[in-house]
Amino acid sequence: MSYKFTKWMILIVPTMIIGLWEYVRHQFLMPYLSMELGNVLTPIILFIISVTLLYRWFSYLEKLQEELQRERSLKAKLEQRELLARELHDGIAQSLFLLSVKVDRAERQQAEAGQDYDWNELRRTIQEVNRYVREAISDLRVPPDSRNSREQEVSIPAQIRQMAAERQMKLELDWKLKEEALSPKARMELLSCIREAIVNAGKHAEVQKVYVWGSGDARRFSVRVTDKGVGFQAGRAPEKGRYGLRIIQERAESMGWRLTVSSRPGKTTLEIEGGGA
Repeated sequence: MSYKFTKWMILIVPTMIIGLWEYVRHQFLMPYLSMELGNVLTPIILFIISVTLLYRWFSYLEKLQEELQRERSLKAKLEQRELLARELHDGIAQSLFLLSVKVDRAERQQAEAGQDYDWNELRRTIQEVNRYVREAISDLRVPPDSRNSREQEVSIPAQIRQMAAERQMKLELDWKLKEEALSPKARMELLSCIREAIVNAGKHAEVQKVYVWGSGDARRFSVRVTDKGVGFQAGRAPEKGRYGLRIIQERAESMGWRLTVSSRPGKTTLEIEGGGA
């Protein structure tokens, strides 16, 4: 039932019913009903119509108005988030990229001059900040909540699929973790660790498919990310520009989780165990 149809029904139906009642009363009921009794019955009939039909239609109109208001509010939020994401991309993200280029140039110039300086720490900081900015841009472009904040949050499996799609990687997902019990911070940190593991698998392990498994609840859970790539030597210091594993380790430690990494040629598994914070 459309808004316009409901509005016209509210206007027409009481008039038609009262008109029909008056016609029947004057044409057929005058010998049985006195004028005084008929005049009393008319407002009673109008009240019954209002309670039974009009009240329900007015409630429907109010519901339509509320939905329209929510849609307008959601549209405004989307526009604000898109504007902020664009400003982050055009401002901070591009500035960080330019800074990274300048660091590379400065490192080459120092190498040509025979000077020795370790730029890895600065490069790591730039890459980490740039990653945070990219994550913020990605999160801003996810539609915000338009119903209950817990009901319509984008689920962790959906976001993992999106991560794999953005890296153009195939994904095998087995997710039984009861994420609704996790705190927002635990969800964010867990997603960040999974994102970093998927990025590393595509960038360093030279794979096109990852396996993600999750099980448990907020009290105790386990998440594994596995790839069948070239692997690496466990315990080896990270190569230049490769800090993904250390970042995951720092995130896990900050949440009190345990990180286990096993790697050999052909298979690397990263497992996070712990409880929600």
